[in-house]
Amino acid sequence: MKLAGIGKTGEPGAKDLNMEHPRKLVHTSRQLIRWGDMDAYGHVNNTVYFRYMEQARVEWLESVGYRCNAEQEAPVIVHADCSFLLPLNHPGSIEVHVFTGNAGRSSLMTFYELRLQGDDRLYAEGSAKIVWINPASGKSVSLPDCLRQLAAG
Repeated sequence: MKLAGIGKTGEPGAKDLNMEHPRKLVHTSRQLIRWGDMDAYGHVNNTVYFRYMEQARVEWLESVGYRCNAEQEAPVIVHADCSFLLPLNHPGSIEVHVFTGNAGRSSLMTFYELRLQGDDRLYAEGSAKIVWINPASGKSVSLPDCLRQLAAG
């Protein structure tokens, strides 16, 4: 299992905020910072970081065969958070690293690290708890075995 993360200041060797969570790298997403992602302060707006993490999560889930579809069992997010460590600005490209954590009966923890391409500093880190549901009933169902195995292995 890989323990990942740099730290609160974004500098190598700084205290890691998530070292207590065992994590496994499962996907890296490369995304452009768009001019429209910025706010009046000239940096990427805080809400956009959640979009970057969402895009990376959807890419990963689709890469292992799961598409969001109201007709089948699918993931929903029941909790998400983000720590903003350094500002991102346009123009630029980011890498969002997606990690899986512990799997529950119907849930899976995911973690995210956002870095500017070519820069080892950590710009933001976040997490999201995914719960697998039956859209018709709105109730949780067992996490697919494939995802459970990916998280464990």
